[in-house]
Amino acid sequence: MKRHAPSWTLLLVTIVLANILWFATFYLTFSTFWIKISVSASSLAALSWWIRPIERARLHIDVKTLFVGLVSAVILYLIFWAGKEISSALLPFAERQIGGVYGKGAGTPPWIILLLLLFITGPCEELYWRGFLQDRLRERFGGRGGWLLTTAIYAGVHLWSFNFMLIGAAAVAGAFWGAMYWRIGNLLPVIISHSLWSAVIFAVLPLS
Repeated sequence: MKRHAPSWTLLLVTIVLANILWFATFYLTFSTFWIKISVSASSLAALSWWIRPIERARLHIDVKTLFVGLVSAVILYLIFWAGKEISSALLPFAERQIGGVYGKGAGTPPWIILLLLLFITGPCEELYWRGFLQDRLRERFGGRGGWLLTTAIYAGVHLWSFNFMLIGAAAVAGAFWGAMYWRIGNLLPVIISHSLWSAVIFAVLPLS
C-alpha cells in the first residue's frame, strides 16, 4: 500500500534535520568527518524511506542505467577539474579552501573513504535529496521548481562548512544530479553517478 504524500510540516522537519546534521558534520569537532557525513546521510535516507519509500520504477537497473551513471560521473569529474583550474587562476583563496575540503579527511585511510562514499554516503544522499526531497517538491512546485528548490537547499546546508568553494561545488553537483533525475526519472543512475564521482574525487584522483 502506498503512503500518502507527507505533509508540508513533515517535509520541513526533514530539511531542518538536514541542517542540524550538516552543522554537526562540518562545524562540530567530535568524531571524524567521513563517519559523520555517512551517519548524517544514512539517517536522512532512513527517515525519508520510512516516510515514503521510493517506487520501484524509479530504481530500475539495466545496462543503460549503469552506462549513464558511469559516463555522467566522468563528465562531472571533468567539470570539477576545469572549475578547479579556473577558480585557482581567478580566486586567490580557491586553493586554500579546496585544500580545506580535503583536509577534513586527514587521518582516514583512503580505502575507508572510498568504501563509505561508494556504499553509504553517495547512495544515501541521493535517496534523500533527489529520491525524497526533489520528488516531494516536484509534486508541489513542478519539475523545474522542485529541481531549483532542491538544489538551493542542498547547497544551503553546506553553508555550515563556511567554505565558499565547497558551497559552490555543492550547488554545481546538486544541480547536475537534480537535472539528471528530473530528466531521466530513474534514481539509480544518479546514485551510481554520485557514488562513483565522490569516491574518485576524494579517494582515488583528488583535485587538491
